[in-house]
Amino acid sequence: MAGRIEDYALIGDMQTAALVCRDGTVDWLCLPRFDSHAIFAGLLGTEEHGFWRLGPAHSAEAGPPAASRRRYRGDSLILESEWDTPRGTVRVTDFMPPRDGAPQLIRIVEGVSGRVPMRSALRMRFSYGRVVPWVHKVDGRTVAVAGPDSVWLDAETETYGKNLTTYSDFTVAPGERIAFTISWQPSHHQPPALPDPEGSLETTADFWREWVEHCTYHGPYREAVVRSLITLKALTYAPTGGIVAAPTTSLPEEIGGVRNWDYRYTWLRDAAITLSSLLRTGYREEARAWREWLLRAVAGDPENLQIMYGIAGERELGEAELDWLPGYEGSSPVRIGNGAAHQLQLDVYGEVTEALHLAHMTGLARNDYASLLQLKLIRYLEKHWDQPDEGIWEVRGPRRHFVHSKVMAWVAVDRTIKLIESGDADGPLERWRELRDEIHRDVCEKGYDKERNTFTQSYGSKELDASLLLIPQMGFLPPDDKRVIGTIEAIQRELSTQDGFILRYPTAGEEAGVDGLEGDEGAFLACSFWLADDLAMIGRVDEARRLFEKLLLLRNDLGLLAEEWDAKHQRQVGNFPQAFSHVPLIDTALRLTASGAYGG
Repeated sequence: MAGRIEDYALIGDMQTAALVCRDGTVDWLCLPRFDSHAIFAGLLGTEEHGFWRLGPAHSAEAGPPAASRRRYRGDSLILESEWDTPRGTVRVTDFMPPRDGAPQLIRIVEGVSGRVPMRSALRMRFSYGRVVPWVHKVDGRTVAVAGPDSVWLDAETETYGKNLTTYSDFTVAPGERIAFTISWQPSHHQPPALPDPEGSLETTADFWREWVEHCTYHGPYREAVVRSLITLKALTYAPTGGIVAAPTTSLPEEIGGVRNWDYRYTWLRDAAITLSSLLRTGYREEARAWREWLLRAVAGDPENLQIMYGIAGERELGEAELDWLPGYEGSSPVRIGNGAAHQLQLDVYGEVTEALHLAHMTGLARNDYASLLQLKLIRYLEKHWDQPDEGIWEVRGPRRHFVHSKVMAWVAVDRTIKLIESGDADGPLERWRELRDEIHRDVCEKGYDKERNTFTQSYGSKELDASLLLIPQMGFLPPDDKRVIGTIEAIQRELSTQDGFILRYPTAGEEAGVDGLEGDEGAFLACSFWLADDLAMIGRVDEARRLFEKLLLLRNDLGLLAEEWDAKHQRQVGNFPQAFSHVPLIDTALRLTASGAYGG
């Protein structure tokens, strides 16, 4: 059985990523890309679906022991796990070097004290655990082949096969270092080059040290901010600049429920807000690469803008269910692909325009096509802003006039007007000023409940929605407007969990809710950070700081966050780690630091 979601560590090479559990088991790895088929899918099934465990030898009855402690090596993505055993102490270092050839996962065992018996158990299963590969030896190297894929194991100890698993049993002494490497290669190519584990470790450490040095944030929350930035960098697909929402699929929003989605794609919304956090902390190169990715993905057809694309800009992300996988803790179905790709979500136009605006304001080198794209997006919105859509949360029920979507349409027009006013673009300025005013009036008249003094989820509805917390952050209304304060306080009353975190919107248990789905979900961590942001904006800075620091305590021991928090079971849920959680963490830290609202 897989570990708890927060029991996992992330390692990666900016093209794919692996999840490593506390007991030294890699339960998830897709090769060669984030969105490729998994060769270890035990996270969504059982050990029969693929895993790689490396740790102290143990009896079958006792099961594999969890590491006594673990950490990232400094500000890096190099994981160090240590076990204290009756025979001594041993350390395993796991990492994936930034790619210069075949993708590799390297594991180095180091004796710290005593003589510790160790075991490596490697069970590769291709195609998300469905295909057993042909495993054989070639020139002393072990290779697993199935169809177009091959994975090569290079071990500095003897290996043997048993029960369709490759094992290595050995003992490590103080100061001794023994490395294991798996490398992916197309099966019709020549074998990958022999690995250099120690050299790759040094190169990887240098890469992260140099990358982190570019961070311009030096406030009181630096540890949390830097770890979040490293996580966002790890979720960036280096060849194209695309940013995945998470490296996993189908980790449930409710344990045992059906809200299980594939997040290994680039949502324009998530990527745009990630871009803003990177720009604010000194990472212009990532911002430039994402802007270039955006221009390629959207191409010359903004009228058919999708809400998400593949990491190289692919448009077809057909959704399917993997019925041979039982799902994480029985949460089924397991889905790959995402049927929401072709939804209409008008807010995306606002997020993309806001990201382009911020890039322009922070001095990112001008790109004429980016300005042209922005103008094209507004011309589309002129004709379609007043249509109902599926909204930010990708509801699978009927389309509605979501207030957040209208607000972000206003943002798109407003930022484009600013671009024209700056002299960097030409457009019908007066007409678009009138459009901006029209959208604003429409939202305030139809999306606001005067009796309750709050904006609502959609026109004419009574439900609240945490996305309304973005109204003051986007500048739609000033923070001291009574409607803004009323909305913040209403969301606190009606969408808070027992521990003070925020739900996205009401759900209806066994009945289909406003999103068209049965079941409930955890508190949405991004929304909880948004609330902290809003509280700081309206002057309740001490309350904002307390909520923010309470949210920091939800991170696992390595500083990682999933999408949601299950207040009932006190555990993380949803895909992991989640960019949409780490971005607002950074933004709220910046706001609190600027306000001086931090303790100690």
